[in-house]
Formats: sequence, C-alpha cells, structure tokens
Amino acid sequence: MKLLILAVLLGLSLAQHNPHTKHGRTSIVHLFEWRWTDIADECERYLAPPTDMEEFRVDACKHMWPGDLKAVFSKLNDLNTRWFPAGSRPFIYQEVIDLGGEAIKASEYFSLGRVTEFKYGAKLGTVLRKWNNEKLRYLVNWGEGWGFMASDNALVFVDNHDNQRGHGAGGGSILTFWDPRLYKMAMGLMLAHPYGVTRVMSSYRWDRHFENGKDQNDWIGPPSFSDGKTKPVPINPDSTCGDGWVCEHRWRQIKNMVIFRNVVNGNPLVNWWDNGNNQIAFGRGNSGFIVINNDDWNLEATLNTGLPSGTYCDVISGQKQENSCSGKKVQVGEDGRAHFTISNNEEDPFIAIHVGAKL
Repeated sequence: MKLLILAVLLGLSLAQHNPHTKHGRTSIVHLFEWRWTDIADECERYLAPPTDMEEFRVDACKHMWPGDLKAVFSKLNDLNTRWFPAGSRPFIYQEVIDLGGEAIKASEYFSLGRVTEFKYGAKLGTVLRKWNNEKLRYLVNWGEGWGFMASDNALVFVDNHDNQRGHGAGGGSILTFWDPRLYKMAMGLMLAHPYGVTRVMSSYRWDRHFENGKDQNDWIGPPSFSDGKTKPVPINPDSTCGDGWVCEHRWRQIKNMVIFRNVVNGNPLVNWWDNGNNQIAFGRGNSGFIVINNDDWNLEATLNTGLPSGTYCDVISGQKQENSCSGKKVQVGEDGRAHFTISNNEEDPFIAIHVGAKL
C-alpha cells in the first residue's frame, strides 16, 4: 500500500512538472465533472450546424492539446456558398501567448490556423516609445527579422482587451487608446505593413485608479446603466462613438488605414526610406505609400513613392470626398517622387496615400 501511495504521489509530482501540464493543459482548469470528450461534443454541437459565421477566435489555446482542437475544428462546416466559393473553410485564429522561453510553443498550433503574435505589439510599443534607444529605422526588417513567427502564421495587433489593462503579455510597452498619438501611429504602421493578418481593437473607457502602479479598476466592464444593463453605443456626427465607448475602429485615421490595407493587399513592401533615426517611409508596390515622423524635429524629404503621377489625398489628415480632399494633398510627379513635410508637433505625424485616394 505504501508503495502504491508513493507511486501515485510521484506520478502527480511528475505531472505537475510536465511543461505541457503545468502551464495549462491539465492542471490549470479543474472541471472534474467534465471529460474532454464532453466539452468537445458540446463545442461541436454549438459550432458545427450550418451558420453564416466565417471566423472563430479560440481563447487560451495553450491550455488545450492541438490534437483535441483539430478534432473539434474538423467538424466545422464549409462556409456558406452564397458568400464564399465552394469548399471555403472558416478563418480560425488561436490565442497562444509565446514570448519565447515558454513551455508551450506557438508553433504547435500553426497547422490549425493563425496564431496570435504577442511579441508584435510589445516590440512596436517599445520602438515608438523610444525605450532602450530603439528607433523606427530598425523596422527595416520588421516581422520575421525580429524573431516573430512566419507572416503566414501570424495574427498581429497593437493591443488587446487584456494587455491594455496590464494583464497578459507585453507589460508597460503596450500602446492603447490612452496614448492616442502614438497609438494611431502604431496602427498606421501595422495596417500599412504586409506582415501577418491584422486585428483592430475596439474598446470602452473606464475610470482608472492606480495604486503602486496597478490599476485597481481594471476589472470594470462596459458603460452600463444602474441596473447593470450595457448602454447602447451612440454614434457622433463625425462617426466616432460617445458615452464612454472608444470605438478605435471608427477613428478616421484607423478606419482609413484599413481601407489602405485593402487597397494595397498583395503588394510587396518597396521603396524603404529612413533618416537613420525615427523618420521612415515605405510603399506597397505601386498602390500605396506611408511616411511616419517620430523624431523631435520636422520631416522634410522628397521620396520615391512608386505611385502613378497625380494628386493624392492624405487619408490621415482627412479623406477623399468625391473629387475633393478634406486633408493634405500630395503631388506625385511623373517620376513617382513626391515631397513630404511633417511637423513633429502635428497631432498625427504621419501621411498615407493610396491609389484609391487619387483625386
């Protein structure tokens, strides 16, 4: 009997030191009344029936074996042929925090769908904040060159619902709507750059209260009435949101950069330029061009955009409205070159133009 008890205790000890157990696949969530097959069956009953859902975010995947997830995903139906070609499969992306040195590797989930690249937002925040003497010019090999997963596997983002509250991965370098100037620059760069599939955050405000560097109110939910019901989202005349809703996806700069990304989709990164510090520019084929100034002085440069000649509307300071532009105009010559001026004091110190915003 003593030997049996010893063997059991030894087995439990080894299980707790198994990296694929300790960090989440068995011992983190204790649902003793459930078996995995019960949970999988419930997921399949919910997800498998024909629906118009085309995308699934799967939370906390590192707590589940890839083989078990594959079994569930394989039961999903093809997408509705009314909207998609026959045989199209749902888009799946999986939350796996892997900052390096983790027991569970993001690569274990690549075969199942896209995987969150948490290093992306953390590193981008460090660069834009100029911590550790980081500079925008270092982004010349942004992506795999920074130790990120392959672009074809990556789901990238500047922040998410956890790390904008100091939870999860990234720490203090994460940029959020609380830092709107840098945040819009980060979003502009992410949406202009070809690396990964991008995700845009949409948030709400809460009353922050810091004690010893920690927000004591990080648990607060969305804007609500006194009875706990969530408030509706009012839309302002300028298309932004009010009453505590942030709606970053409706900010002109971010919304227009989503359009930029769609216009330049499939085009390679070309015509990289930098000033050796925190002023950079690059194009996407002959379809779009972005210029960013994060220096403490003005940007003044004539650059090769690669775009067809003509007058373009800067979609950051304004937007194209029929044949007029509510923001800056950029003249591209017959040689594809254009002159750019960006003050370091501007609210949004970057310019983006694309063929869809040609006047």
